[in-house]
Amino acid sequence: MKKVLIPTKLDAVARETLTARGGYEVIQDDSQELAVLASLHPDTHALIVRSEKVTAEVIDAMPSLKVVIRAGAGYNTIDIKHARLKGVDVMNTPGANANAVAEEVIALMLADARHLIAADASTRAGKWEKKNFMGKEITGKTVGIVGFGAIGQLVAKRLDGFDVKVLAFDPFLSDERARDLGAESVELGKIFEKCDYISLHMPENDDTRGIINKSLIARMKNGATLINCARAGIINEDDLRALKADKGLRFLNDVYPKDEAANQSVTDIADIMLPHLGASTVEANLNAAMRSATQLIGYDDKGIASYVVNRDVPEGLDRAYSELAFALAHTCRGIAGGNKQMKLIETSFYGDLARFGDWLLVQIVAALSDDFDRTQGYDAALEYLKEMGVEYFNRETDTSKGYGNAITVDVTTSIDAAHFKRVSVRGTVAEGNMMVSRINNFDKLYFEPVGNAVLFIYKDRPGVIGQIGSALADAGINIDDMRNPHDPSGENSLALMRISGAVDCAVVDRIAGQIDALHASCIRY
Repeated sequence: MKKVLIPTKLDAVARETLTARGGYEVIQDDSQELAVLASLHPDTHALIVRSEKVTAEVIDAMPSLKVVIRAGAGYNTIDIKHARLKGVDVMNTPGANANAVAEEVIALMLADARHLIAADASTRAGKWEKKNFMGKEITGKTVGIVGFGAIGQLVAKRLDGFDVKVLAFDPFLSDERARDLGAESVELGKIFEKCDYISLHMPENDDTRGIINKSLIARMKNGATLINCARAGIINEDDLRALKADKGLRFLNDVYPKDEAANQSVTDIADIMLPHLGASTVEANLNAAMRSATQLIGYDDKGIASYVVNRDVPEGLDRAYSELAFALAHTCRGIAGGNKQMKLIETSFYGDLARFGDWLLVQIVAALSDDFDRTQGYDAALEYLKEMGVEYFNRETDTSKGYGNAITVDVTTSIDAAHFKRVSVRGTVAEGNMMVSRINNFDKLYFEPVGNAVLFIYKDRPGVIGQIGSALADAGINIDDMRNPHDPSGENSLALMRISGAVDCAVVDRIAGQIDALHASCIRY
């Protein structure tokens, strides 16, 4: 019998499913601290948690532990690195809470539009302030959804009956998929300019932290409503505070830096505050519980590890090639333009890497989309591509080319309804270092994709490199490394430079104008 410990108020369906399957002894006890339960059950095979903190000490107290399952999407409360060191897989159940969060967004919109919270308190106090609670209707408004993954798409579906116009922003979203869901795919700035309601559904990472800042908030319509049920860090609170009153904005919030009782920093600017209730529904709890049980059974019976979030590289694969796949795709994204819509991903895995194609695809998708975690599995990657309407094709490689262990990533993005742009990047690992060997028709680059880089394509002529170097110097940027080949025609040149620090893309655009560049981009690895 395999012991399963559930130290939380998870729906009983998890225990019932595992018990009915047979072969499991399920201990569900939310009356004691997890550390205590871990010491009482050192023979635990699987641990299923909600928001409990799974520390290194907890893991060490259960030497038989093989898997920790987070009944939900986020797993920041679990020490995944220590779990990996101990040979413990950590899984999550993404999507189980998606509908609950989507419905919360609609609830917030309605509650604010009709002053339900304030009107309830007033009426309970014996008042009859009908004139003070004149509301507004959602029908006929324009709603913007920033981040059009599982939750964002469900928000669009739930809005269908309100006869609203839905605008969606997601760099990984195809126009066709957006239209299928009744939305129009637009640039981020247009969301803030055109929408009466803006609902945020993006992850928080180095690229998105503080992205909702003064430049975007200043473009919002007077009286518009901003809803955050995603992550606290994506909004620059000080910028919102500075502009909110003058523009008459409304701010509805359910997320905070820490889930804890405290004087929250947004108290003075939030018109409605909830204690992170997005996933707190009976149905979401049931879905997460059922997913936890079925994933554990699949993991034990068939070795299915699609949602393991702390996977180590497969045996036989040099970790450097995992990082290479990520870097090559990130290069494609930077050249294509970070906010361009993906249409097609094509890959070629040469040499011994062919047998690791499934694993490497995960790294590629994660590099192309901030909304996909690179710790997930191949099945999850395929499901995400399908969800976003992006096609994927893995080409059979020609061994006669003699590339050795190499990877080619091609990304096709849409410029508009009738035009597409294709970026092709190939690379390898040499003496333990990642190398970009080709970008489109520019070959034999042998450029290390680390740090910050700028790329220019221009009509070949003398003096251009000097112009670029001088302009970068004026911006306080030094050139650390450079490649400057011609294309096969000899007409065009590529200037690919690793630089000393991050450069504002406005500087790159200005240089592009000075040298009449055919293309310019800045890439941050």
